[in-house]
Amino acid sequence: MAAAENFDVVVIGGGPGGYVAAIRAAQLGLKAACVEFRGALGGTCLNVGCIPSKALLEASEVYEKINHHAADFGIKVSKVTADINAMIARKDAIVSKFTKGIEGLFKKNKVTYYKGRGSFVSATEIAITDSKGGKQTVGAKHVIIATGSEPIQIPIAKFDGKVIVSSTEALDFTEVPEHLVVIGGGVIGLEMGSVWKRLGAKVSIIEALPSILANMDEAVAKSMTKIMKDQGMEIHAGTKVTEVKVTGNKAVVKADNAGKAVEFKADKVLVAVGRRAYTEGLNLQAIGLATKPNGKIQVDDQLRTSVANVYAIGDVVDGLMLAHKAEERRGDG
Repeated sequence: MAAAENFDVVVIGGGPGGYVAAIRAAQLGLKAACVEFRGALGGTCLNVGCIPSKALLEASEVYEKINHHAADFGIKVSKVTADINAMIARKDAIVSKFTKGIEGLFKKNKVTYYKGRGSFVSATEIAITDSKGGKQTVGAKHVIIATGSEPIQIPIAKFDGKVIVSSTEALDFTEVPEHLVVIGGGVIGLEMGSVWKRLGAKVSIIEALPSILANMDEAVAKSMTKIMKDQGMEIHAGTKVTEVKVTGNKAVVKADNAGKAVEFKADKVLVAVGRRAYTEGLNLQAIGLATKPNGKIQVDDQLRTSVANVYAIGDVVDGLMLAHKAEERRGDG
């Protein structure tokens, strides 16, 4: 298939790394394109990560302050209720405003935006498949892989999108869970647990390691444990999940704590054990590029892969999976 158009740079992925790279390339005088399958720019951070979670955190904090602490300020209130659908709508509106803003920056800087899934035909040809199955091929002098990451799924608790969910679905619950069990005591699990705890859910955090936030400073982890417990969240550190069984719209989570069997009955189970590089569908084999054992792509200090004209940035390469890291110029930035 002949290339529909040729570019100096084609960026696959429109997240914090990808859209910034595409805009900067255009500002430097290169003919740039960005391919994003989500249908909205901004990647995980903007669509299903940092921004929407902070919007819900703010809403839940306002609700908790009015419902439980208004009297501390001499304010009398009654019949305070949380309109979950309105909170979700506000969150979605905030996200939409930002994604449309990035599209505006693309137009301003003359970046061509393709809504579809990009994959390699060769090192200089990218096939783009849109949501309706339509296909086209574009030429690329240089390619930047910026496809980000996805939630890690564990074999004993595979996502069903209803009872066993990832952080993506946890951002869109239509009602407050009676009991939310969170598998994983990292930032994502604690953040989403905090949202739904403030809104009225019972929340149990199960962490296999000796403490929550195990990859952070010990003093920070201890302080956060106290804060979470003071808020009413259950913290079960040193506890390994052994089985998750779903029956209807409920789940039973079985775990082991130092040889003692423990059990949790929940109507939502959030699996938040981390994220992994997302390279599915890129057809890397077409250019002879293999991923490392951890699923990431090997790059040098200039973010070049083993294929001369192909680069990789953000969550698909080693380093912290953070938006500002993806936006930095160098891999060690």
